[in-house]
Amino acid sequence: MTQGNSEVRKVVATEAALELIERLRSKHGPVMFHQSGGCCDGSSPMCFPLGEFIVGDSDVLMGEIGGAPFYMSKAQYEYWKFTQLIIDVVPGRGGMFSLEGPEGQRFLTRSRVFTEEEQRRLKLL
Repeated sequence: MTQGNSEVRKVVATEAALELIERLRSKHGPVMFHQSGGCCDGSSPMCFPLGEFIVGDSDVLMGEIGGAPFYMSKAQYEYWKFTQLIIDVVPGRGGMFSLEGPEGQRFLTRSRVFTEEEQRRLKLL
């Protein structure tokens, strides 16, 4: 998915995800995301109050969804850099550390491979 004339976004969100982000923001203030790489909560987008999850040199800012920054570890990014992350919402319990846990919905990452033209724009080719 592109935005504007030539911008290719590495992460986008569905309307349902944007609505949940806004609901969480109204309860918790500004939020941020980090794509979990496994462990306790599997591989899912985790939502935190802005600044609660400390990002560093080992993280990549993928973009923003609903005004919230979205990060992923550099190591994980190497596997995902040719795909666009599409953040969606499905029924169920969120990750135990993620803000949406009590909402009865959880964030889910879907993906699609960038076209060759999008890869060129992102300078991946």
